[in-house]
Amino acid sequence: MDFRFVPPDLRKLDVDGVELIACGAYSDERPMHGLAGLLDWRMAGKLSALAKADFLRAELGEVLLVPGRPRLPFDKVLVLGLGARAAFGEPALQRAVERLSQTLEGLHVRRAVVELPGRADDRIPPERAVELVLERVGDSAAHDAWWLVEEPEGQRRVEQRVHGDRRRAAPG
Repeated sequence: MDFRFVPPDLRKLDVDGVELIACGAYSDERPMHGLAGLLDWRMAGKLSALAKADFLRAELGEVLLVPGRPRLPFDKVLVLGLGARAAFGEPALQRAVERLSQTLEGLHVRRAVVELPGRADDRIPPERAVELVLERVGDSAAHDAWWLVEEPEGQRRVEQRVHGDRRRAAPG
């Protein structure tokens, strides 16, 4: 799988050829923050309305798929439930990434814009989040590329880690 990057900026999230954008939401955090908050704002409060109606509870393992158009350039918005913010850690990230991967495979989506779970509030360091993703889905032929929503510093840290791993793996 190939990782590319896009900053968490509404004007820059529009990636050509990508039909789905994925974000996470905590069950005990309203209003939503991170990418979920940006998408909610751009969708005129649709995610907040679904949460208020108890249709989106954001429990760990929950997946909600809503249409993105016409307010977003993406056909689909995928919201991953992350559970309670205080309880979120590596095991929850692993479960959320597995659900994300399974859902993308089931939808036949090979390219997606993704805010990795736990990255909006820096609960998981960016390089560790990418390591866990690679452990879970890195060798899957079902995924071509994920555009990770990252600030420039997080992007730099991930790129350093990935290049360091490639150097160590290179023969001789």
